[in-house]
Amino acid sequence: MSNSEISPRAEISPKAKIGNNCKIFPFVYIEDDVEIGDNCIIFPFVSILDGTRMGSRNKVHQGSVIGALPQDFDFRGEKSECIIGDNNIIRENVVINRATHRGGKTIVGNDNVLMEGAHISHDTVVGNRCVFGYGTKIAGDCHIQDGVIFSSSVIANAKTRVGEGAMIQAGTTFSKDVPPYIICTKRSEYGGVNYTMGHYYGVDEKILKHIANAYRLVFMGQTSVFDATNQIEQQVPDSPEIQNIIHFLRSSELGIISKL
Repeated sequence: MSNSEISPRAEISPKAKIGNNCKIFPFVYIEDDVEIGDNCIIFPFVSILDGTRMGSRNKVHQGSVIGALPQDFDFRGEKSECIIGDNNIIRENVVINRATHRGGKTIVGNDNVLMEGAHISHDTVVGNRCVFGYGTKIAGDCHIQDGVIFSSSVIANAKTRVGEGAMIQAGTTFSKDVPPYIICTKRSEYGGVNYTMGHYYGVDEKILKHIANAYRLVFMGQTSVFDATNQIEQQVPDSPEIQNIIHFLRSSELGIISKL
């Protein structure tokens, strides 16, 4: 714990591993099996529980619980992990559960922002550069790819997937997969290509047009998603983004959100 500023009023297990140049405020609670990287800031009344592995330069705000026991009726007290990457901002009253079964992992990548009251449930995997708006709840076994934006009060039901660069409008509840680069409306329907994120990440205009054409085949055509995916492969010029769409559609187990 050398080189870190740790309040004597924080309750930290001597078995926990704390990196250098961290600042830990009063009334923080850290259990035995915890590892925290360098340059993290842990604000008052945060609990970091067994199984948490946190990277560097994270900020965890008041009232958050990291590595909380999974809210899963199958949980039997097995040893599992909650992996947090680098440069994440975790705001007030966020809860991130560790995984349910032995060897399982809940994973939050790098450069994410979790706003007040967000909840990431057991065994969910979150990529990088995502934003979780106020009160957003992500159920267990979900998979969130890079650059996803959840507006406030979104509910992602269990085992759903959200593709890269998608945006979910406020108040949406969804139970099927949300493909990459699109907007998901409050009615859990396709709301067009997410051009804002495309421009932000410097996606070429020509590629954005190809993405729009791909989704016209999926959401505006009269064929199945299976046939539409084959049409994308045959008719739309190839790019990494188009390949990502094709792979996402073909690997969907729950099916995708509906047409407008």
